[in-house]
Amino acid sequence: MPLLEKLLVLAMAAQVLLTLALLIWMGKERVPRVMRGEIAVADIAVDRTAYPLKARLLSNSFDNQFQLPVLFFIGALLALGSGLVGWITLILAWFFVTLRYVHAVIHVTTNRVHRRFAAYVAGLAVLALFWLWLTLRILLAPGI
Repeated sequence: MPLLEKLLVLAMAAQVLLTLALLIWMGKERVPRVMRGEIAVADIAVDRTAYPLKARLLSNSFDNQFQLPVLFFIGALLALGSGLVGWITLILAWFFVTLRYVHAVIHVTTNRVHRRFAAYVAGLAVLALFWLWLTLRILLAPGI
């Protein structure tokens, strides 16, 4: 596998790592409380309001990893499958993943909505550029 493709796979792995780290951290915040009986299972069966704020923030951040990143994974797989991974694709991919980390850190620490929203919009813009670039590369590539 060429270097640029490996680096794209690493960007995908970094996004997966973020998702798994949030899942583990969320579990550490939630499971012990339920196991100790601080929170009744019936109180969390339908919604998360019984959990303390930190657990809810982690849960929301975890849920966010199944929104824009899904479009990123589809695009990255399309780039890999079409053999059209170039430096621009790679830079946009890593920039997107970096912005997802920034968004997640803001979400689970200060949760300043304006900053979090700015990180989200920046990630969305980078993802849109990623897809625009990928689409143009595919449409203009000879023999694809």
